[in-house]
Amino acid sequence: MRRWYGRLMALAGSIIVAIGLISGVAAGTTSGHHTGRLPDGATWVADVPDAWNGTTILYSHGFGPLNPQNAPDEATRQALLGSGYALVGSSYSGPSWWALESAVRDQFGALAELGRLTGKPRRTIAWGTSMGGLVSALEAEDDGRRLDGVLSTCGLVAGGLNLNNYQLDSEYALAHLLAPEQNIKLVRFTGPAEGNASAAALTKIATDAQSTPEGQARIALAAALMNLPGWFTGPKPPAPTDYAGQEIQQQQELSKLVLGFVVAGRYQIELAAGGNSAFTAGVDYRALLHGSSHARQVRALYRAAGLDLDADLATLTRDADIRPDPQAVRGLARTSMVTGRLRVPTLNIHTTADQVVPVEQEDWYGGQVHRAGGGALLRQAYVGATGHCAFRPSETIAALHALESRIETGRWGNGAEPDRLNEAAEGLGGGGRYVRFDPPRLTGGLGEPGR
Repeated sequence: MRRWYGRLMALAGSIIVAIGLISGVAAGTTSGHHTGRLPDGATWVADVPDAWNGTTILYSHGFGPLNPQNAPDEATRQALLGSGYALVGSSYSGPSWWALESAVRDQFGALAELGRLTGKPRRTIAWGTSMGGLVSALEAEDDGRRLDGVLSTCGLVAGGLNLNNYQLDSEYALAHLLAPEQNIKLVRFTGPAEGNASAAALTKIATDAQSTPEGQARIALAAALMNLPGWFTGPKPPAPTDYAGQEIQQQQELSKLVLGFVVAGRYQIELAAGGNSAFTAGVDYRALLHGSSHARQVRALYRAAGLDLDADLATLTRDADIRPDPQAVRGLARTSMVTGRLRVPTLNIHTTADQVVPVEQEDWYGGQVHRAGGGALLRQAYVGATGHCAFRPSETIAALHALESRIETGRWGNGAEPDRLNEAAEGLGGGGRYVRFDPPRLTGGLGEPGR
């Protein structure tokens, strides 16, 4: 009798192990906090809850110091762990914060290291924010064997070449129209100090120019070329025809946030790319503005100031002389641009007024994916709010659940629609602000008329 009972228990144990392997939750899963180092020097961090649900989230952090992260913020991290998700992410490696050369490799390396501890997950989802959203978008084009889906939040999904070009257009317009005598260096920074000096100079220009109608009109032009929204602070945006109110918000964006961040950040991108990838030479700025969703605002403010907009645009076109370094263009094209060839279901979410990664990037990315034939795999959803990555945890986790439903069922249904996402966010206790939204076209991007 004891022998029979022992054999029964052994059989039951084998079945339990088999079930665990089938579900992806290996017997003996190592819960807790884990860290490690990859061969190229990147570090990684992981957390596995005691009651692991079998899903691992591969989190890609944004632009900044190369420190490992496995969640966008502590509140989201705790919520995910409490729901049974394992979390892992790497620091990336390299001399630059723009670590696109190594990021995808390091992320998959961190995932493999965690897998050695836990066994193969039942499901793996990549989640990235900001620059990490570009990392996760690149991961979505992997062979499909390591990931089941991708969630890109506030992602820089239009890539490095587009980013550098439209930012340079705006910086050039500010410098050339408002302070041509200063000869501010805009590209090919030799070190962080040069980037910081140029950022400070442009910030002062944008601050001082706000005191006159002429300056306000030219600030609005620079903001349009940067794809900056007319909403920065407050519970709701200015009215659609409140052009002066929109410009005040844009000027604050430039002077209080954007210029200090993006101009200084250009040094890090150039360091990674081996030179300058952006150009103004040959750009038709009249055609560029014509395609901007802010063109009416700019024209109205120029009229109010008594300025000749066509003359300013002609000046910008005539005097533009910044040319790219071919090796830098090739480098960013290889490491920092998506093809749109998705291999797994992908859900992107973005705030409608993002000052650092404009929501217009989603229009460019959606077009790229559809041209590559991956439209059925992609959904994009929009949170009606201002700020970069300014999501509530309930909003991002609702998006995660919508993606999981697509993975489980093979169909999107209406799971990524605003009403359903808001309902899911409400059920998570934080509410949702998803809205129907059609992002404007990206101004200054590759292939833009005038470029």
